[in-house]
Amino acid sequence: MRKHAAKHTLAAWLTAVLCLSACAGPSSPSASGQEPDDAPESFIFTRENFPRLDGSTSTAPMAEAVCAVLLGESREAVSDLVRFSKTTNAYYNLMEGNADLLIVGEPNADILAEKERTGFQWEQTPFATDAFVFVVNEENPVDSITVEEARRIYTGEITNWRELGGEDQAIVPFQRNSEAGSQALMEKLVMKGTPMMEPPTGYVVGTMGQLMEAVKSYDGSPGAIGYSVYYYAEEMKMAQGLKLLALEGVEPNPETIRGETYPLRNPKYVVIPADAEEDAPNRVLYNWLIGKEGQRLVAQEGYVSILEARP
Repeated sequence: MRKHAAKHTLAAWLTAVLCLSACAGPSSPSASGQEPDDAPESFIFTRENFPRLDGSTSTAPMAEAVCAVLLGESREAVSDLVRFSKTTNAYYNLMEGNADLLIVGEPNADILAEKERTGFQWEQTPFATDAFVFVVNEENPVDSITVEEARRIYTGEITNWRELGGEDQAIVPFQRNSEAGSQALMEKLVMKGTPMMEPPTGYVVGTMGQLMEAVKSYDGSPGAIGYSVYYYAEEMKMAQGLKLLALEGVEPNPETIRGETYPLRNPKYVVIPADAEEDAPNRVLYNWLIGKEGQRLVAQEGYVSILEARP
């Protein structure tokens, strides 16, 4: 189900999560009409105690849905709580105490080095499975490449679409900036230690939206290629005018991602400081998001849930 449809079902979700938010009050009384002495009080999320969130561009819709459901507000009303600073900055904000919980993609090598240097400890658990995808202009006749061919494009070994069964046209390979989560995935999943070629001036873009636009409209021809994550490209409708290439002959879609036949899959993470108390709002939200109710919302938002949940 797409993001625009999810906001129309918030009432149903508020009912489903009353066990967590307990907006009507404490736990129900026992059959005798008395409150059990050891009855735990359900956690009530409010704007005052809601964790400070940060994360990736592609996970912002997920965060909006979480805030809307748990606070009982519309997506528009909670937008002020979801001003994500992108993947790398989000991790730095967590380590510096400027964020309480991340809904985020893969950390890059610099983040992991800083974590090691400072001794910061976090708890990081996948909440969904996404896929790493390559995009070209929809007019490009090439429909599928291999992972090895993608690697050779970005080392500069393959330079013409004719080498991939396409037209006699130069390949224009756009890259993301080094701080981007999709760049960390490119280096981890595709390059695997092989250095990428030095990009020509103007071939590195700062946001996924700019990359999509650059690939779609570069020089009025279908020669460009770029990369992103499936959720951003497809579920957020950012790939209009573009085509997602199949890899090894397998198209990226929820079925091939869930069935693990699409070759380049990657988790999305929920992350909190390891020393968060058991009753702290960020740990309560962390546990909820990877639990049954949270996973149902993950699936409803168009992700592949780690629990195979369905809306």
